[in-house]
Amino acid sequence: VAEDLVKTGVAQHESLGIRGGSNGGLLVGNFYVQRPELVGAVVCAVPLLDMKRYSHLLAGASWRAEYGDPDTDDWSYLKHNSAYHNIDKAKAPFPKLLMTTSTKDDRVHPYHARSFVKRLQELGVPDVYYYENIEGGHGGAA
Repeated sequence: VAEDLVKTGVAQHESLGIRGGSNGGLLVGNFYVQRPELVGAVVCAVPLLDMKRYSHLLAGASWRAEYGDPDTDDWSYLKHNSAYHNIDKAKAPFPKLLMTTSTKDDRVHPYHARSFVKRLQELGVPDVYYYENIEGGHGGAA
């Protein structure tokens, strides 16, 4: 869609943004690392980003039937959808990123957002913004 919007003159990549939360955070997180050139900004909320560790955090164990079990041969597939494991500095520049999470999220552990942002910071990726609501739940609202 982003490619078509630019191709047809409706928008420029720099003026496009995407947002996703929870499972949508999995989607936009992977978009961010796989096709960073297509948008100017990404908002990623309460995301699932580390598909190697998700099943060991909070409700993640109950999602093995949906995503697969990363502690088995399923990892050979899951690793391609694990934004945390697919950060590649060679794909830079990355769009601006606002990552939001909640300390009290009982579904997707804030580790996903925290570790992803930390890794980007360690790589020197600019324009990475982080907000953690200490009161809200999975929806992020207090």
